[in-house]
Amino acid sequence: MKVLKFGGTSVANAQNIKLVLDIVLNKAKQDKLVVVVSAFTKVTDLLVLASQKAASNDESFKEVVAEIEKKHLDAIKELIPVSEQSGSLSHIKRIINHLETLLDGCFLLGELSPRTSDTILSFGELLSSYIIAEAFKQHHKNSGYKDSRELIKTNNNFGKAAVNFEITNPLIADYFASNEAQIVIMPGFIATSIDGIGTTLGRGGSDYTAAILAGALNATELEIWTDVNGMFTANPKIVKQAQPIATISYQEAMELSHFGAKVLYPPTIQPVLKKNIPILIKNTFEPEAEGTYISNQNTSHANPVKGISHIDNITLITLEGSGMIGVAGSSKRLFEVLSHENINVIFITQASSEHSICIGILNSDAEKAENAINKAFQQEISQNKIDPCIVEKDLCIIALVGENMKNHQGLSGRMFSTLGKNNVNIRAIAQGASERNISVVINERDVKKALNTLHENFFEENTKQLNLFVMGVGNVGEKFIEQISQQKKFLKENLKINVRVVAVSNSRKMYFDEDGIPLKEWKSLLENGEPADKDAFIAKVKTLNLRNSIFVDITANQSVSETYGQYLKQNVAVVTCNKIACSSAYDNYKKLKNLSRQFNAPFLFETNVGAGLPIIDTLKHLIASGDKVNKIQAVLSGSLNFIFNNFDENNSFHDVVKEAGVQGFTEPDPKIDLSGVDVARKILILIRESGYQLDIEDIANRSFLPEECLATTNNEDFFKSLIKNASHFEGLLAEAKAKDSRLKYVATFENGKASVGLEFIPKESPFYNLEGKDNIVQFYTDRYIDQPLLIKGAGAGAAVTASGIFADVIRVGNI
Repeated sequence: MKVLKFGGTSVANAQNIKLVLDIVLNKAKQDKLVVVVSAFTKVTDLLVLASQKAASNDESFKEVVAEIEKKHLDAIKELIPVSEQSGSLSHIKRIINHLETLLDGCFLLGELSPRTSDTILSFGELLSSYIIAEAFKQHHKNSGYKDSRELIKTNNNFGKAAVNFEITNPLIADYFASNEAQIVIMPGFIATSIDGIGTTLGRGGSDYTAAILAGALNATELEIWTDVNGMFTANPKIVKQAQPIATISYQEAMELSHFGAKVLYPPTIQPVLKKNIPILIKNTFEPEAEGTYISNQNTSHANPVKGISHIDNITLITLEGSGMIGVAGSSKRLFEVLSHENINVIFITQASSEHSICIGILNSDAEKAENAINKAFQQEISQNKIDPCIVEKDLCIIALVGENMKNHQGLSGRMFSTLGKNNVNIRAIAQGASERNISVVINERDVKKALNTLHENFFEENTKQLNLFVMGVGNVGEKFIEQISQQKKFLKENLKINVRVVAVSNSRKMYFDEDGIPLKEWKSLLENGEPADKDAFIAKVKTLNLRNSIFVDITANQSVSETYGQYLKQNVAVVTCNKIACSSAYDNYKKLKNLSRQFNAPFLFETNVGAGLPIIDTLKHLIASGDKVNKIQAVLSGSLNFIFNNFDENNSFHDVVKEAGVQGFTEPDPKIDLSGVDVARKILILIRESGYQLDIEDIANRSFLPEECLATTNNEDFFKSLIKNASHFEGLLAEAKAKDSRLKYVATFENGKASVGLEFIPKESPFYNLEGKDNIVQFYTDRYIDQPLLIKGAGAGAAVTASGIFADVIRVGNI
């Protein structure tokens, strides 16, 4: 014999009940079956609502009853032929009339006792089981119905009655010994006390009913049919990559179900565990799916962790003080207080010093617990031997569960390290001697990040998901997204990095998609997004609180650069090609670097100097290995190099500058490049990364632009000034030819001093043959004295800049 239980979603309506009929009728060809059913979805909630309204003298409870009645009458009309409906409809109306009578009593008395509440709540299962039993009669003549209240006997603890197995088991065994029906339908959740009063078995009681029956009948298997494909490695609603668990032990299942895996009610396991009856969790809507098989068989697997679960709405209460050290019975007194208040302790940890003891309880019990504990220890508190208890609400317990975790070293460290890297603060830790469960208490707002981070580490072949928030999608930004789209598959397969763009923004619009923006549609989605707002963008990043978050700044905007600190403080990495932050006041530069270290959030800006060239990265390695930079000489502006390489008698200075803008080599405001400000920022960043303290004002800027050009306030006037001053630029070109030299804009740092300016470069210089938009940097160090370390290559352009940003993103992924 097998026992099958179908939950509320499985019997939500006539359509779903037809699926149940197919599953059961198919199984009944081979086995005798007991089928336990829950109330229709939401009906128990409606019964609670109706009883509360009635007890509050709110006549609208009648509307709720009408909704309940309609739901069940509609099901009958779809499941039972018209010619045979009258009896069923009359029966349902009689049950509803009985319900109304009880609620009328609550309304008149203005109260709702636990006993009455249990009786009212039982109507959900009574209605559903009757309708389902009648539906089965239409398809299987040898099917019947039995009221669970006649077989399952409990005490009078209304709301969560304890089963008396000494009476219950013989009643079940005797009934089924003489029952010849192939299929017996029974309501879950409900029972009666020994003296015949209606009771309920608590949350998840239908699971429990099925397990009680399976245990009493020595069933070959207990099947729990629900709306998911078994128990998952994590809550699939929070962790999209969660996977069904094929096999699991009773103990592991109990741990996971206790910690919120709602597909199984924890007490369910007890009656079948004693009899070694396996449990199979299946999906009513995907009956062909494998499901989860729970037994006492060895479920060893390469991965010692079977699942990650959590409990929300936790309060941490800490009792501490010197008056607890060496004093016997402090813990006993604490737990007695909580027991007297009927408060369930979910989590316990105590320091070996005995100075403090910490417990986790539900938020709803926090105030009651705080008052009771402070009252019980009032004398010690008044003598300053013990402090008033510390109460921290809105927390969550995360649990790592696995039978074989005890045989693997380093799992705790791996768990804590994974959370720490994502700035998830652990408030308390508990691990039993069985090592089957490692539990930590964290802030509730970090739950999603913590679960996804841990799941990624323990179940996804160590694939690291990077969540990108991209601000600035012009030429460079567009190339950047294009490169991500192109390389996404390669990164996932070869580097185990899964890159998702979660947000994009330009100066007008911004668009977010927590599950990742489809990269082929990002332009249209952005165009239809919400109005761009820098502060709202930051707020959304904080609210989403995604693991491995990276803010990517592809703007040249100062106000955007001023937000980096807010991201770093939230453990959000910052990758930027915007040079303003790192060339701002030295104190701000150091502050950002310190925040990066403090909050374990990478701050990378390789493209600040040399676009995609590995200049800063090389410099970092030199300094880290103990070398010292003594001198830097460089051509750091790809745009200026392009301009002076193409400026000749046939191409005016104005036209070449215009073309550089079209090619994407200059900043949106080309004067930033031509005034030398951009180069000054770049050499300043290299100087700072070399370990020297300097500010932008300390760099001598020998501008080659006439004052009239420098004084312009917009691009239109600037370009007009270039035409007006054409003779000035032609004179520079003529002078270079006369000296048999080429014009290059050079940045120099030596002996603590820095300068930038236009220079006439002779043929023997390595800078002379620098073509196109190339950059070149020479580092003279303690190790590279006579022959400098030289880095040369394309230093401007949308594609190479985007590739440099992309490389920084990958660096974050490899950290």
